[in-house]
Amino acid sequence: MAFGSDLALAQQTAPPPAAAAPASKLDVPQLFATTCGWCHTDGGRIAGKGPQLMNTARSDDFIRNRIKNGKEGAMPAFGKSFSDADIDQIIAYIRNLKPD
Repeated sequence: MAFGSDLALAQQTAPPPAAAAPASKLDVPQLFATTCGWCHTDGGRIAGKGPQLMNTARSDDFIRNRIKNGKEGAMPAFGKSFSDADIDQIIAYIRNLKPD
């Protein structure tokens, strides 16, 4: 019987399972205005120093790689600044760009 009472006591004193951390939700339009807009004009809708992103034919994998690793002399790498989930949100923003 001691085993059963020890098990019951352990269940009562065990800490609750850790809750999963909530996914971060970027304000991507604001991000573009403050970080990306220096090169990707009008939130990515118009070419500036960087290419127009609206209606890009580039694949999601290409865009993800470019955001993470940049392009020497053209775009800084943001792989240490953004998580994969953040980059997914940025790609979704790019895919949903429409003319103002």
